[in-house]
Amino acid sequence: MYASYKSLRIDVKTGDKHVADSPYILKGPIYHENCDCPHENSSAWLEEMNCPQTIPQIQRDLANFPIVDPDKIAKEIPQRFGQRQSLCHYTIKNNEVYIKTYGEHVGFRIFMDAILLSLTRKVKMPDVEFFVNLGDWPLEKRKPPQNLHPIFSWCGSSESKDIVMPTYDLTDSVLETMGRVSLDMMSVQANTGPSWEDKNTTAFWRGRDSRKERLELVKLSRKYPEIIDAAFTNFFFFKHDESLYGPIVKHISFFDFFKYKYQINIDGTVAAYRLPYLLAGNSVVLKQDSIYYEHFYNELQPWKHYIPFKSDLSDLLEKLQWAKDHDEEAKNIAISGQEFARNNLMGDHIFCYYFKLFQEYAGLQVSEPKIRDGMEKVQQPDDDLFPCTCHRKKVQPMQS
Repeated sequence: MYASYKSLRIDVKTGDKHVADSPYILKGPIYHENCDCPHENSSAWLEEMNCPQTIPQIQRDLANFPIVDPDKIAKEIPQRFGQRQSLCHYTIKNNEVYIKTYGEHVGFRIFMDAILLSLTRKVKMPDVEFFVNLGDWPLEKRKPPQNLHPIFSWCGSSESKDIVMPTYDLTDSVLETMGRVSLDMMSVQANTGPSWEDKNTTAFWRGRDSRKERLELVKLSRKYPEIIDAAFTNFFFFKHDESLYGPIVKHISFFDFFKYKYQINIDGTVAAYRLPYLLAGNSVVLKQDSIYYEHFYNELQPWKHYIPFKSDLSDLLEKLQWAKDHDEEAKNIAISGQEFARNNLMGDHIFCYYFKLFQEYAGLQVSEPKIRDGMEKVQQPDDDLFPCTCHRKKVQPMQS
C-alpha cells in the first residue's frame, strides 16, 4: 500500500460472489508502509497484532544470557569478532536507529536496517543495544561456563548459541510483499499449481552447488530420473565438478515448483531459506535432517508438517516411496505444512517475532544502551510521492 486512508474496504470474490465475510471494512486511519507513525503503547500494539505472550524459540535462545551488559559487550564483541566477521552494532534509542559496522562485507545491513526502521515506524521500540551477524554461519561456538556473547543471526545451529531472527530473505519478502519482490508468502499461496491429484509425481529440486549433499542429490537424479528431477542452476563451490554434475539448467519460476507433488528441501551453506515458501505451497516437503535451523524449525513436527530424511540422503528414495504408497497421508502432511506456514510465517508473525525478541532482550540489559562513538543514525526513507499524515502527531485530512 503506497498511500494512507481513513478506512479501507476489501472485496474478496470468486466470479461476482463474495467469499466468506467479504466485504471486509478496515476502520482507519490506515497507513502505508513508509508512514512514520509509531504507536506509543507497545502493549496495545502487541494486542492489536495478536502477538503471542511468549515465543518458545526466543525463550530458548535468551536462556543462555541471564543478563546482558551493553557496556561490556560493546567492547568485547568487536575485539573477538570484528576483524574476521561482518557485524553490525545497533542501538535503538528514543525510537531512532543507530549503527556501526565491522568487517569488509556489510552490504546485507540493508535488510536489518529495513526491518528496524519499519518497526520504529509502527511502534515505540524499547531502548536496546545489540550485535547482528551478517554472515551465513552462526558465530557463538562457546559453551557454558565460558563467557558467551549474544550475537543475533539469521540462522542457528545445534552447535552454536546465536540468537536467531527470521531470515533476511523472509523478512525482505514481508516488507516488499506486492512490491519489488516476486516471491513472498502471499504470492506463493496464490500460485500453488495443479491440484494434488494432478501434480507430477516426480520429486523436484533446483538450486546451486552450495553443499556436497546437493551433488549427491543430482547424482541420485541421474540414476533414478523417473523418481527425482534435480539439477543445478549455477555452479560456484564445485566448479571443478561441473562436468560430472552439469550441465546447468535454466532457472524456472518458483511457482512452477508446485507442478510437482514432492519438494526436496536440502541445506545450502546453512539452512535452505526457501523452506517457508515450500511449506506455503500445496506440495509435500521432504526435509533433510540438519544441525542448522531458522527461527521456526523447532516448532515444526516431522511426519506432521514434513517428511524427514537423513542428512546423507541414504533413505531419501525410501521416504519418497513411502509418500507414493501413502498418498492420502502425504497429502495431509502437505496440508498441515501449509497451515503451519499460514499460522506462523506471515507478515504479522514476523513483526511480532522481531518486536518480542528485542523487547525481551532489552529486559535483560543491566546498563543503559548508548549511542557509541562511531555510530551513525540510520535515516528513515524519504517518501515525498506518498506523504503521510500521522493522526498520533497531528490531525489533518487524508485521502479517502
